[in-house]
Amino acid sequence: MKLKSLILGSVAAAGLSTAGYAADLGVLTSLDVCDSLGLSGLTISSDTNCLQISGKVSYEFVWGNYGAGRTIASTQPGFQFGAGAVGTNINADGVRNIDVPDTVAGISNDWDSKVETLLKFVATSSSDFGPARVVINLRQRDYTRARNGVAGGVIDPVTGLATGVHPDAHPLRAQDAYVQVGDTTIISAGKKGSIFNEGDDEPFNFTGLFISDSADKGVWEGPVRKGGHVIQIESSFGEGFVGKLGLEALDRTDNQAGSLIGVLDYSGNGVTAHISGSVGGLLDGVQTVGDTYAVHAGVTGTFDAFKLRAALAAGGGYAPAGNWSYWNGLVSGEATFDMFKVALSGEFSGGNAVGGAALPTDYGIGGSIGAQVAEGIEINIGGRYFNDGTVGVGDGYQVAAQLVASLTESIKLVGEIGVYGHAEDVATAATAVDGPVAAAAAYSDFYGKAELQWAPGGGFTSSVAAQAQQNGAYKVTFKAAKEFQ
Repeated sequence: MKLKSLILGSVAAAGLSTAGYAADLGVLTSLDVCDSLGLSGLTISSDTNCLQISGKVSYEFVWGNYGAGRTIASTQPGFQFGAGAVGTNINADGVRNIDVPDTVAGISNDWDSKVETLLKFVATSSSDFGPARVVINLRQRDYTRARNGVAGGVIDPVTGLATGVHPDAHPLRAQDAYVQVGDTTIISAGKKGSIFNEGDDEPFNFTGLFISDSADKGVWEGPVRKGGHVIQIESSFGEGFVGKLGLEALDRTDNQAGSLIGVLDYSGNGVTAHISGSVGGLLDGVQTVGDTYAVHAGVTGTFDAFKLRAALAAGGGYAPAGNWSYWNGLVSGEATFDMFKVALSGEFSGGNAVGGAALPTDYGIGGSIGAQVAEGIEINIGGRYFNDGTVGVGDGYQVAAQLVASLTESIKLVGEIGVYGHAEDVATAATAVDGPVAAAAAYSDFYGKAELQWAPGGGFTSSVAAQAQQNGAYKVTFKAAKEFQ
Protein backbone atom coordinates (compact mmCIF):
# COMPACT_ATOMS: atom_id res chain seq x y z
CA MET A 1 0.00 0.00 0.00
CA LYS A 2 2.88 2.37 0.80
CA LEU A 3 4.48 1.64 -2.58
CA LYS A 4 1.17 2.26 -4.32
CA SER A 5 0.72 5.59 -2.48
CA LEU A 6 4.29 6.59 -3.30
CA ILE A 7 3.78 6.00 -7.03
CA LEU A 8 0.43 7.81 -7.07
CA GLY A 9 1.91 10.64 -5.05
CA SER A 10 4.77 10.95 -7.51
CA VAL A 11 2.34 11.10 -10.42
CA ALA A 12 0.29 13.77 -8.63
CA ALA A 13 3.39 15.79 -7.81
CA ALA A 14 4.53 15.61 -11.40
CA GLY A 15 1.10 16.83 -12.51
CA LEU A 16 1.18 19.79 -10.08
CA SER A 17 4.71 20.81 -11.09
CA THR A 18 3.83 20.76 -14.80
CA ALA A 19 0.26 22.04 -14.72
CA GLY A 20 0.45 23.30 -18.29
CA TYR A 21 1.09 19.77 -19.59
CA ALA A 22 -1.08 17.65 -17.28
CA ALA A 23 -4.29 18.18 -19.21
CA ASP A 24 -2.63 17.22 -22.49
CA LEU A 25 -1.20 14.01 -20.98
CA GLY A 26 -4.54 12.99 -19.44
CA VAL A 27 -2.88 11.88 -16.18
CA LEU A 28 -5.31 11.10 -13.35
CA THR A 29 -4.64 10.30 -9.73
CA SER A 30 -7.85 8.32 -9.18
CA LEU A 31 -8.25 4.67 -10.05
CA ASP A 32 -11.84 4.84 -11.30
CA VAL A 33 -10.85 3.23 -14.61
CA CYS A 34 -9.25 0.29 -12.78
CA ASP A 35 -12.29 -0.12 -10.55
CA SER A 36 -14.67 -0.21 -13.51
CA LEU A 37 -12.50 -2.85 -15.20
CA GLY A 38 -12.43 -4.93 -12.00
CA LEU A 39 -8.63 -4.69 -11.66
CA SER A 40 -6.67 -4.48 -8.42
CA GLY A 41 -3.13 -4.62 -7.09
CA LEU A 42 -0.43 -2.07 -7.84
CA THR A 43 -2.14 0.00 -10.54
CA ILE A 44 -1.88 3.40 -12.22
CA SER A 45 -4.67 4.79 -14.37
CA SER A 46 -5.07 7.30 -17.16
CA ASP A 47 -8.43 8.38 -18.50
CA THR A 48 -8.71 5.25 -20.70
CA ASN A 49 -6.16 2.67 -19.46
CA CYS A 50 -5.35 0.87 -16.24
CA LEU A 51 -1.71 -0.19 -15.88
CA GLN A 52 -1.01 -3.09 -13.51
CA ILE A 53 2.57 -3.57 -12.35
CA SER A 54 3.88 -6.75 -10.73
CA GLY A 55 7.29 -8.28 -10.25
CA LYS A 56 9.60 -10.61 -8.39
CA VAL A 57 13.26 -10.92 -7.51
CA SER A 58 14.68 -14.23 -6.31
CA TYR A 59 18.20 -15.17 -5.27
CA GLU A 60 19.79 -18.58 -4.79
CA PHE A 61 23.32 -19.39 -3.62
CA VAL A 62 24.68 -22.95 -3.40
CA TRP A 63 28.13 -23.85 -2.06
CA GLY A 64 29.84 -27.17 -1.41
CA ASN A 65 31.37 -30.08 -3.27
CA TYR A 66 28.74 -31.59 -5.53
CA GLY A 67 29.70 -30.87 -9.15
CA ALA A 68 29.94 -34.40 -10.52
CA GLY A 69 27.04 -36.80 -10.91
CA ARG A 70 26.15 -40.49 -10.89
CA THR A 71 23.13 -42.02 -12.59
CA ILE A 72 20.42 -43.72 -10.55
CA ALA A 73 17.87 -44.04 -13.36
CA SER A 74 18.17 -43.56 -17.11
CA THR A 75 14.69 -43.40 -18.57
CA GLN A 76 14.18 -44.22 -22.26
CA PRO A 77 17.42 -42.99 -23.88
CA GLY A 78 15.89 -44.05 -27.19
CA PHE A 79 13.45 -41.14 -27.41
CA GLN A 80 14.52 -38.62 -30.04
CA PHE A 81 13.39 -35.18 -28.90
CA GLY A 82 14.19 -33.00 -31.89
CA ALA A 83 15.88 -33.25 -35.23
CA GLY A 84 19.24 -34.66 -34.19
CA ALA A 85 21.45 -36.62 -36.50
CA VAL A 86 19.56 -39.16 -38.55
CA GLY A 87 19.77 -42.54 -36.85
CA THR A 88 20.78 -41.20 -33.43
CA ASN A 89 18.63 -41.50 -30.33
CA ILE A 90 18.42 -38.45 -28.09
CA ASN A 91 16.72 -37.86 -24.75
CA ALA A 92 17.89 -34.77 -22.88
CA ASP A 93 15.32 -35.35 -20.11
CA GLY A 94 16.01 -38.96 -19.31
CA VAL A 95 18.76 -39.13 -16.67
CA ARG A 96 18.24 -38.91 -12.90
CA ASN A 97 21.59 -38.25 -11.21
CA ILE A 98 22.66 -37.87 -7.60
CA ASP A 99 25.43 -35.46 -6.57
CA VAL A 100 29.01 -36.72 -6.46
CA PRO A 101 32.01 -34.71 -5.21
CA ASP A 102 34.44 -33.33 -7.77
CA THR A 103 37.84 -34.99 -7.88
CA VAL A 104 40.34 -32.43 -9.21
CA ALA A 105 43.44 -32.65 -7.00
CA GLY A 106 43.75 -29.84 -4.46
CA ILE A 107 40.43 -28.19 -5.41
CA SER A 108 37.00 -29.16 -4.16
CA ASN A 109 34.76 -26.10 -3.94
CA ASP A 110 31.75 -25.75 -6.26
CA TRP A 111 29.21 -22.94 -6.15
CA ASP A 112 26.22 -21.48 -8.00
CA SER A 113 24.92 -17.92 -7.63
CA LYS A 114 21.70 -17.03 -9.43
CA VAL A 115 19.54 -13.88 -9.47
CA GLU A 116 16.24 -13.91 -11.37
CA THR A 117 14.27 -10.74 -12.05
CA LEU A 118 10.70 -10.40 -13.29
CA LEU A 119 8.88 -7.15 -14.07
CA LYS A 120 5.44 -7.40 -15.66
CA PHE A 121 3.23 -4.64 -17.07
CA VAL A 122 -0.38 -5.20 -18.11
CA ALA A 123 -2.23 -2.24 -19.63
CA THR A 124 -6.00 -2.79 -19.92
CA SER A 125 -8.80 -0.74 -21.43
CA SER A 126 -12.37 -1.48 -22.44
CA SER A 127 -13.47 -2.36 -25.99
CA ASP A 128 -16.62 -3.55 -27.73
CA PHE A 129 -15.23 -7.12 -27.64
CA GLY A 130 -14.21 -7.09 -23.98
CA PRO A 131 -11.05 -5.97 -22.16
CA ALA A 132 -8.16 -5.08 -24.48
CA ARG A 133 -4.69 -5.69 -23.06
CA VAL A 134 -1.04 -5.30 -23.86
CA VAL A 135 1.33 -7.43 -21.78
CA ILE A 136 5.07 -6.86 -21.42
CA ASN A 137 6.96 -9.32 -19.25
CA LEU A 138 10.64 -8.45 -18.70
CA ARG A 139 12.98 -11.14 -17.35
CA GLN A 140 16.67 -11.35 -16.52
CA ARG A 141 18.75 -14.20 -15.12
CA ASP A 142 22.29 -13.62 -13.82
CA TYR A 143 23.85 -17.03 -13.30
CA THR A 144 27.43 -17.67 -12.22
CA ARG A 145 28.55 -21.25 -11.80
CA ALA A 146 31.88 -22.62 -10.62
CA ARG A 147 33.15 -26.18 -10.62
CA ASN A 148 36.39 -27.09 -8.90
CA GLY A 149 37.02 -23.44 -8.21
CA VAL A 150 36.66 -22.41 -11.88
CA ALA A 151 33.93 -19.80 -12.42
CA GLY A 152 32.36 -18.38 -15.54
CA GLY A 153 31.25 -21.53 -17.32
CA VAL A 154 29.64 -24.91 -17.00
CA ILE A 155 32.06 -27.71 -16.21
CA ASP A 156 31.14 -31.06 -17.73
CA PRO A 157 31.16 -33.61 -14.86
CA VAL A 158 32.58 -36.32 -17.17
CA THR A 159 35.32 -34.46 -19.06
CA GLY A 160 36.02 -31.76 -16.48
CA LEU A 161 36.14 -29.18 -19.29
CA ALA A 162 34.33 -25.85 -19.41
CA THR A 163 31.43 -25.89 -21.88
CA GLY A 164 30.84 -22.13 -22.11
CA VAL A 165 28.44 -19.63 -20.56
CA HIS A 166 25.71 -21.18 -18.44
CA PRO A 167 22.75 -21.87 -20.77
CA ASP A 168 20.22 -20.62 -18.21
CA ALA A 169 21.77 -17.13 -18.01
CA HIS A 170 20.33 -14.36 -20.15
CA PRO A 171 20.27 -10.52 -20.15
CA LEU A 172 17.16 -8.42 -19.61
CA ARG A 173 14.69 -9.26 -22.35
CA ALA A 174 11.00 -9.24 -23.14
CA GLN A 175 10.08 -12.84 -22.47
CA ASP A 176 6.46 -11.95 -23.23
CA ALA A 177 5.22 -9.07 -25.39
CA TYR A 178 1.73 -9.53 -26.78
CA VAL A 179 -1.67 -7.98 -27.33
CA GLN A 180 -4.92 -9.55 -26.21
CA VAL A 181 -8.63 -8.79 -26.43
CA GLY A 182 -11.77 -10.49 -25.23
CA ASP A 183 -13.66 -11.89 -22.27
CA THR A 184 -15.31 -15.29 -22.75
CA THR A 185 -13.46 -15.49 -26.06
CA ILE A 186 -9.88 -14.18 -25.97
CA ILE A 187 -7.59 -13.53 -28.94
CA SER A 188 -3.83 -13.18 -28.33
CA ALA A 189 -0.94 -12.37 -30.68
CA GLY A 190 2.76 -11.66 -30.15
CA LYS A 191 5.50 -13.23 -28.07
CA LYS A 192 3.84 -15.40 -25.44
CA GLY A 193 3.85 -18.71 -23.61
CA SER A 194 2.04 -21.73 -24.98
CA ILE A 195 -1.59 -22.76 -24.51
CA PHE A 196 -0.44 -26.41 -24.47
CA ASN A 197 -1.74 -27.84 -21.17
CA GLU A 198 0.57 -30.39 -19.51
CA GLY A 199 -0.96 -30.46 -16.03
CA ASP A 200 -2.90 -33.07 -14.02
CA ASP A 201 0.05 -35.46 -14.17
CA GLU A 202 2.06 -35.24 -10.94
CA PRO A 203 2.18 -38.32 -8.68
CA PHE A 204 0.82 -37.87 -5.15
CA ASN A 205 3.51 -39.82 -3.22
CA PHE A 206 6.04 -37.45 -1.65
CA THR A 207 9.17 -38.92 -3.31
CA GLY A 208 7.60 -38.79 -6.77
CA LEU A 209 8.63 -41.23 -9.52
CA PHE A 210 11.83 -41.51 -11.55
CA ILE A 211 10.34 -41.16 -15.05
CA SER A 212 8.06 -38.42 -13.73
CA ASP A 213 11.05 -36.53 -12.31
CA SER A 214 12.68 -36.57 -15.74
CA ALA A 215 9.63 -34.78 -17.16
CA ASP A 216 9.23 -31.97 -14.63
CA LYS A 217 7.08 -34.04 -12.24
CA GLY A 218 4.77 -35.53 -14.84
CA VAL A 219 4.50 -37.45 -18.08
CA TRP A 220 6.58 -36.26 -21.02
CA GLU A 221 5.11 -33.50 -23.14
CA GLY A 222 7.30 -34.83 -25.94
CA PRO A 223 8.57 -32.93 -28.98
CA VAL A 224 6.27 -29.92 -28.66
CA ARG A 225 7.74 -26.79 -30.27
CA LYS A 226 5.65 -24.18 -28.51
CA GLY A 227 5.37 -20.59 -27.35
CA GLY A 228 7.47 -17.84 -28.90
CA HIS A 229 5.66 -15.91 -31.63
CA VAL A 230 2.03 -17.01 -31.44
CA ILE A 231 -1.53 -16.41 -32.63
CA GLN A 232 -4.02 -17.90 -30.15
CA ILE A 233 -7.75 -18.01 -29.48
CA GLU A 234 -9.41 -19.28 -26.29
CA SER A 235 -13.14 -19.63 -25.77
CA SER A 236 -15.34 -20.70 -22.85
CA PHE A 237 -18.15 -23.03 -23.91
CA GLY A 238 -19.84 -23.04 -20.50
CA GLU A 239 -20.37 -25.95 -18.07
CA GLY A 240 -16.65 -25.86 -17.26
CA PHE A 241 -15.36 -26.46 -20.80
CA VAL A 242 -12.73 -24.24 -22.45
CA GLY A 243 -11.34 -24.70 -25.95
CA LYS A 244 -8.03 -23.30 -27.21
CA LEU A 245 -6.43 -23.17 -30.66
CA GLY A 246 -3.10 -21.64 -31.61
CA LEU A 247 -0.29 -21.28 -34.11
CA GLU A 248 2.97 -21.20 -32.15
CA ALA A 249 6.75 -21.34 -32.63
CA LEU A 250 6.36 -19.04 -35.62
CA ASP A 251 9.74 -17.41 -34.87
CA ARG A 252 11.87 -20.54 -35.12
CA THR A 253 14.48 -20.40 -37.86
CA ASP A 254 14.91 -24.15 -38.42
CA ASN A 255 12.80 -26.90 -39.97
CA GLN A 256 10.78 -27.18 -36.73
CA ALA A 257 9.10 -23.79 -37.22
CA GLY A 258 5.35 -23.57 -36.84
CA SER A 259 3.17 -25.68 -34.53
CA LEU A 260 -0.60 -26.10 -34.62
CA ILE A 261 -1.83 -26.63 -31.06
CA GLY A 262 -5.32 -27.48 -29.83
CA VAL A 263 -6.52 -27.88 -26.23
CA LEU A 264 -9.78 -28.85 -24.52
CA ASP A 265 -9.94 -28.18 -20.76
CA TYR A 266 -12.61 -29.10 -18.21
CA SER A 267 -13.06 -28.07 -14.58
CA GLY A 268 -16.07 -28.79 -12.40
CA ASN A 269 -17.70 -31.19 -9.91
CA GLY A 270 -14.38 -32.09 -8.30
CA VAL A 271 -12.78 -32.99 -11.63
CA THR A 272 -10.11 -31.24 -13.71
CA ALA A 273 -9.15 -32.69 -17.08
CA HIS A 274 -7.56 -31.76 -20.38
CA ILE A 275 -6.33 -33.06 -23.69
CA SER A 276 -3.67 -31.16 -25.65
CA GLY A 277 -2.45 -31.91 -29.15
CA SER A 278 0.37 -30.52 -31.28
CA VAL A 279 1.62 -30.93 -34.86
CA GLY A 280 4.99 -29.26 -35.46
CA GLY A 281 7.24 -28.27 -38.33
CA LEU A 282 4.44 -26.89 -40.51
CA LEU A 283 5.85 -23.68 -41.97
CA ASP A 284 8.34 -25.15 -44.44
CA GLY A 285 5.62 -27.17 -46.16
CA VAL A 286 7.83 -30.24 -46.67
CA GLN A 287 8.40 -33.43 -44.72
CA THR A 288 11.62 -33.19 -42.68
CA VAL A 289 13.07 -34.50 -39.42
CA GLY A 290 11.55 -31.45 -37.71
CA ASP A 291 8.01 -32.74 -38.29
CA THR A 292 6.59 -33.96 -34.99
CA TYR A 293 3.33 -34.67 -33.21
CA ALA A 294 2.38 -34.95 -29.55
CA VAL A 295 -0.64 -35.56 -27.32
CA HIS A 296 -0.84 -34.90 -23.58
CA ALA A 297 -3.92 -35.79 -21.51
CA GLY A 298 -4.62 -35.79 -17.78
CA VAL A 299 -7.52 -36.06 -15.35
CA THR A 300 -7.76 -35.56 -11.58
CA GLY A 301 -10.80 -36.45 -9.52
CA THR A 302 -11.35 -35.50 -5.87
CA PHE A 303 -13.98 -37.56 -4.03
CA ASP A 304 -14.27 -36.81 -0.31
CA ALA A 305 -11.19 -38.49 1.21
CA PHE A 306 -9.87 -39.87 -2.08
CA LYS A 307 -7.97 -38.43 -5.03
CA LEU A 308 -7.35 -40.23 -8.29
CA ARG A 309 -5.18 -39.12 -11.18
CA ALA A 310 -4.28 -40.52 -14.59
CA ALA A 311 -2.16 -39.04 -17.39
CA LEU A 312 -0.91 -40.14 -20.79
CA ALA A 313 1.54 -38.60 -23.25
CA ALA A 314 2.33 -39.91 -26.72
CA GLY A 315 3.98 -38.62 -29.85
CA GLY A 316 6.82 -38.97 -32.27
CA GLY A 317 8.39 -37.61 -35.42
CA TYR A 318 9.60 -38.23 -38.92
CA ALA A 319 13.04 -39.65 -39.73
CA PRO A 320 14.22 -40.84 -43.17
CA ALA A 321 15.55 -44.05 -41.64
CA GLY A 322 12.16 -44.77 -40.05
CA ASN A 323 9.85 -42.76 -37.80
CA TRP A 324 10.34 -42.69 -34.05
CA SER A 325 7.66 -42.56 -31.33
CA TYR A 326 7.10 -42.63 -27.59
CA TRP A 327 4.40 -43.11 -24.99
CA ASN A 328 4.40 -42.43 -21.25
CA GLY A 329 1.56 -43.10 -18.79
CA LEU A 330 1.02 -42.45 -15.11
CA VAL A 331 -1.61 -43.36 -12.50
CA SER A 332 -1.69 -42.12 -8.91
CA GLY A 333 -4.06 -42.25 -5.97
CA GLU A 334 -4.25 -40.75 -2.51
CA ALA A 335 -6.48 -41.58 0.45
CA THR A 336 -6.84 -39.76 3.78
CA PHE A 337 -7.91 -41.65 6.92
CA ASP A 338 -8.09 -39.52 10.05
CA MET A 339 -4.45 -38.64 10.77
CA PHE A 340 -2.99 -40.82 7.99
CA LYS A 341 -2.47 -40.15 4.27
CA VAL A 342 -1.57 -42.97 1.90
CA ALA A 343 -0.44 -42.53 -1.72
CA LEU A 344 0.45 -45.03 -4.45
CA SER A 345 1.72 -44.30 -7.97
CA GLY A 346 2.83 -46.17 -11.06
CA GLU A 347 4.31 -45.19 -14.42
CA PHE A 348 5.22 -46.81 -17.74
CA SER A 349 7.00 -45.72 -20.90
CA GLY A 350 8.01 -47.14 -24.26
CA GLY A 351 8.14 -46.42 -27.96
CA ASN A 352 10.20 -46.91 -31.09
CA ALA A 353 13.71 -45.70 -31.86
CA VAL A 354 14.69 -43.96 -35.09
CA GLY A 355 14.42 -46.66 -37.72
CA GLY A 356 11.35 -48.20 -36.12
CA ALA A 357 12.95 -50.71 -33.72
CA ALA A 358 10.87 -51.21 -30.57
CA LEU A 359 12.34 -49.77 -27.40
CA PRO A 360 12.21 -51.71 -24.14
CA THR A 361 9.39 -50.82 -21.78
CA ASP A 362 10.41 -49.03 -18.58
CA TYR A 363 8.22 -48.84 -15.51
CA GLY A 364 8.32 -47.45 -12.02
CA ILE A 365 6.29 -47.60 -8.82
CA GLY A 366 6.22 -45.45 -5.72
CA GLY A 367 4.32 -45.07 -2.49
CA SER A 368 4.26 -43.16 0.75
CA ILE A 369 2.41 -42.96 4.02
CA GLY A 370 2.12 -39.76 6.01
CA ALA A 371 0.84 -39.01 9.47
CA GLN A 372 -0.07 -35.82 11.33
CA VAL A 373 1.47 -36.92 14.63
CA ALA A 374 0.85 -33.63 16.45
CA GLU A 375 -0.33 -30.13 15.68
CA GLY A 376 2.06 -28.71 13.10
CA ILE A 377 4.15 -31.90 12.85
CA GLU A 378 3.92 -34.32 9.91
CA ILE A 379 5.95 -37.45 9.11
CA ASN A 380 6.23 -39.00 5.64
CA ILE A 381 7.82 -42.36 4.81
CA GLY A 382 8.06 -43.64 1.26
CA GLY A 383 10.09 -44.74 -1.68
CA ARG A 384 10.22 -45.31 -5.41
CA TYR A 385 11.60 -47.97 -7.72
CA PHE A 386 12.55 -47.88 -11.40
CA ASN A 387 12.84 -50.91 -13.65
CA ASP A 388 15.01 -50.22 -16.68
CA GLY A 389 13.85 -52.38 -19.58
CA THR A 390 17.24 -52.02 -21.29
CA VAL A 391 19.15 -55.29 -21.24
CA GLY A 392 22.09 -55.11 -18.86
CA VAL A 393 21.09 -51.90 -17.08
CA GLY A 394 20.40 -52.22 -13.36
CA ASP A 395 17.29 -50.87 -11.66
CA GLY A 396 17.23 -47.76 -9.45
CA TYR A 397 15.54 -47.00 -6.14
CA GLN A 398 15.12 -44.45 -3.34
CA VAL A 399 13.80 -44.88 0.21
CA ALA A 400 13.25 -41.81 2.39
CA ALA A 401 11.74 -40.52 5.62
CA GLN A 402 10.70 -36.90 6.03
CA LEU A 403 9.75 -34.68 8.96
CA VAL A 404 7.84 -31.42 8.44
CA ALA A 405 7.46 -29.25 11.56
CA SER A 406 5.81 -25.82 11.74
CA LEU A 407 7.83 -24.15 14.50
CA THR A 408 5.84 -20.91 14.30
CA GLU A 409 3.29 -19.45 11.91
CA SER A 410 6.12 -18.23 9.68
CA ILE A 411 8.93 -20.76 10.28
CA LYS A 412 8.94 -24.36 9.08
CA LEU A 413 11.60 -27.06 9.46
CA VAL A 414 11.87 -29.88 6.91
CA GLY A 415 14.25 -32.77 7.50
CA GLU A 416 14.87 -35.87 5.40
CA ILE A 417 17.06 -38.96 5.49
CA GLY A 418 17.23 -41.68 2.88
CA VAL A 419 19.20 -43.77 0.45
CA TYR A 420 19.53 -43.89 -3.34
CA GLY A 421 20.68 -47.05 -5.06
CA HIS A 422 21.40 -48.62 -8.44
CA ALA A 423 21.70 -52.33 -9.16
CA GLU A 424 24.60 -53.92 -11.06
CA ASP A 425 25.04 -53.11 -14.75
CA VAL A 426 25.98 -56.14 -16.86
CA ALA A 427 27.96 -55.62 -20.06
CA THR A 428 26.05 -56.00 -23.35
CA ALA A 429 27.03 -55.91 -27.02
CA ALA A 430 27.08 -52.77 -29.18
CA THR A 431 24.22 -54.24 -31.24
CA ALA A 432 21.68 -53.52 -28.49
CA VAL A 433 18.88 -51.10 -29.42
CA ASP A 434 20.11 -48.48 -26.94
CA GLY A 435 23.81 -49.12 -27.55
CA PRO A 436 26.37 -51.06 -25.50
CA VAL A 437 26.23 -51.14 -21.70
CA ALA A 438 29.47 -51.26 -19.69
CA ALA A 439 29.74 -53.49 -16.66
CA ALA A 440 29.49 -51.69 -13.31
CA ALA A 441 29.02 -52.85 -9.75
CA ALA A 442 25.92 -52.03 -7.74
CA TYR A 443 26.14 -48.94 -5.54
CA SER A 444 24.14 -47.00 -2.99
CA ASP A 445 24.37 -43.63 -1.29
CA PHE A 446 22.86 -42.56 2.03
CA TYR A 447 21.99 -38.89 2.51
CA GLY A 448 20.56 -36.48 5.02
CA LYS A 449 19.25 -32.95 4.55
CA ALA A 450 17.52 -30.25 6.53
CA GLU A 451 15.86 -27.01 5.47
CA LEU A 452 14.63 -24.06 7.53
CA GLN A 453 11.94 -22.08 5.70
CA TRP A 454 10.83 -18.58 6.66
CA ALA A 455 7.76 -16.79 5.29
CA PRO A 456 7.14 -13.67 7.42
CA GLY A 457 4.57 -12.28 4.97
CA GLY A 458 4.57 -9.36 2.60
CA GLY A 459 5.43 -11.65 -0.30
CA PHE A 460 8.90 -12.40 1.17
CA THR A 461 10.21 -15.98 1.51
CA SER A 462 13.61 -17.33 2.47
CA SER A 463 15.27 -20.63 3.36
CA VAL A 464 18.57 -22.18 4.39
CA ALA A 465 19.27 -25.84 3.62
CA ALA A 466 22.15 -28.26 4.11
CA GLN A 467 22.71 -31.70 2.60
CA ALA A 468 25.41 -34.32 3.17
CA GLN A 469 25.90 -37.64 1.40
CA GLN A 470 27.74 -40.85 2.13
CA ASN A 471 29.82 -40.47 -1.06
CA GLY A 472 31.32 -37.21 0.27
CA ALA A 473 29.18 -34.72 -1.62
CA TYR A 474 27.72 -31.84 0.40
CA LYS A 475 26.02 -28.52 -0.26
CA VAL A 476 24.58 -25.54 1.59
CA THR A 477 21.80 -23.59 -0.11
CA PHE A 478 20.44 -20.13 0.67
CA LYS A 479 17.32 -18.72 -1.03
CA ALA A 480 15.44 -15.43 -0.75
CA ALA A 481 12.62 -13.99 -2.85
CA LYS A 482 10.13 -11.13 -2.80
CA GLU A 483 7.21 -10.55 -5.14
CA PHE A 484 4.75 -7.69 -5.44
CA GLN A 485 1.55 -7.03 -7.34
